[in-house]
Amino acid sequence: MEGAFLDFINQFGYLAVSALILFENVFPPIPSELILPMGGFLVHETAMELPGVIVAATVGSVAGAFILYGVGRLLSRERLTAFFETKPMRLLGFKGTDVSSAITWFDQKGQVTVLICRCVPVVRSLISIPAGTAKMSPVKFALYTLVGSAVWNSVLCALGYGASSAWKTIAAEVEWVSDIVKYVILAVAVVAAVLWVVKRVIPNLRGREE
Repeated sequence: MEGAFLDFINQFGYLAVSALILFENVFPPIPSELILPMGGFLVHETAMELPGVIVAATVGSVAGAFILYGVGRLLSRERLTAFFETKPMRLLGFKGTDVSSAITWFDQKGQVTVLICRCVPVVRSLISIPAGTAKMSPVKFALYTLVGSAVWNSVLCALGYGASSAWKTIAAEVEWVSDIVKYVILAVAVVAAVLWVVKRVIPNLRGREE
């Protein structure tokens, strides 16, 4: 994979960087932790300039984020409410009102998470979906995504540029930190799932038996 990315960027320059980061946003398994330091390093090997690499990566980030934002817009409040009111979802403890509560929270307090989460592995892409579902202002979404993405891209590209031929070491270190964040997120998800079963699913099943 690494060799393919190198060849692609060597051949198409800024366009390749932008395209790879766009796909990284839509398909998170493609690692920005590898692409961005690589892009910074390739400034030494190609005609690209560091600011241009950062701009190209940020354009790709915003474009990819808007694809997922569009997916979120398709998952409207009405559709999600109807889905969570189905019998299987109600057996799992969900209610249609959960959707309204979540969207209301996002509208009031959660929009800034779009900015913050752009610098957090995994959720940096997925945060675009609830933003679309909540119908966050496209202008505000674009601004928050632009700023957050620019920070993330600038740091990783600059690290790759500074490390030069040792960019792989930087990529490995960033990926290690990213893995830690992923494990933390997974642990939180497991704890949340257990609490959900205890507080929602079990009482719900007991109520149906009575």
